Amino acid sequence: MIASQRQAGVDRPWLDPAARPQIVLEGIGKSYGALAAVGSVSLSIYRGEMFALVGASGCGKTTLLRMLAGFVTPTAGRIVIDDVDMTDVPPYERPVNMMFQSYALFPHMSVEANVGYGLKRLGLDPATRAQRIAEALEMVQLGGFGSRKPHQLSGGQRQRVALARALIRRPKVLLLDEPLSALDKKLRESTQFELMDLQYEVGITFIVVTHDQDEAMALSSRIAVMDHGAVIQVGTPAEVYEFPKTRFVADFFGNANLLEGTVTGSAPGLVTVHSAELGCDLSVDNGGHCSVGQQVWVAVRPEKIRLTKTPAGDGSSNQLKGVVWELGYLGNRSTYQIKTASGKLLTAFAQNERRTLEWTIDWSDEVYLSWDADAAVLLQA
Repeated sequence: MIASQRQAGVDRPWLDPAARPQIVLEGIGKSYGALAAVGSVSLSIYRGEMFALVGASGCGKTTLLRMLAGFVTPTAGRIVIDDVDMTDVPPYERPVNMMFQSYALFPHMSVEANVGYGLKRLGLDPATRAQRIAEALEMVQLGGFGSRKPHQLSGGQRQRVALARALIRRPKVLLLDEPLSALDKKLRESTQFELMDLQYEVGITFIVVTHDQDEAMALSSRIAVMDHGAVIQVGTPAEVYEFPKTRFVADFFGNANLLEGTVTGSAPGLVTVHSAELGCDLSVDNGGHCSVGQQVWVAVRPEKIRLTKTPAGDGSSNQLKGVVWELGYLGNRSTYQIKTASGKLLTAFAQNERRTLEWTIDWSDEVYLSWDADAAVLLQA
């Protein structure tokens, strides 16, 4: 089952007032002396979610994950899993398991021994233990690899071994710290789908830490964006990308043209913003309450901008003239830096739909940029 099909049929329990979250973080925080690694974070995560914690290095996402695992003791707040307070419960007594970024496989042990290592504390008889190991290896498509050592495996296979070891104890929650970062780009992309399919099959809650925005959007049901120890926004990948609440979120996810301006007019569903740096007025959908005179920011994604050599006659709400200043060919698309009359550079993407060696729009061409009012997002200054 491909991701889009699966997500289309997934329930969204966070929209149901009667649904009870499986994991609740209540004002959780961690300080080291005067340094607050994680501020007061409150989150509700539901059973069966693939939930991502995303942010730049040092934002506190890994510290938050390690508090969930029990490896770091919070200095404030509570962690509740299935209505049980886990704040002071040691890691080995929590219904969670963690897959580390380095995979942490024992090089001298076979794949079977690595996968079965987590069963030692359960006191299982040899037959049951062997059956559980075989099931775990089949689950990650490594049946027949049990006798190999980690150095005899590819990076993707080692990642699967670590995943099997983390799942073999059948935890209620699996924590993954940068699970795909050790893989090359192409393998990482294909493994994303394998991880999603596996999570769907086992049906347990996955919480993933990553700094890769594309990975977070491909994998997760919802994303929590973190910055300086705080959660800035929580939402589905589409909500976070298409409707960012702050300049940080708009800039962190993908690319965005950020334009500062002043509200000069407001009508139902539409706001007029004067941009001094562009020297013109912009029409933007009013996603929230704005008043005349208010300082705001307008975010426009490069793929929402249309580039033409003649003025657009499609009724676009916003249109500017400029010159191609920079140009980059990326195979599936081209990236254009357009210098406007005011000197402001705007970025636009154009899909390369036809096979050709000739540029439709080339260096130094005069072009028109246009976009609709609902293609832009209004952000508070």
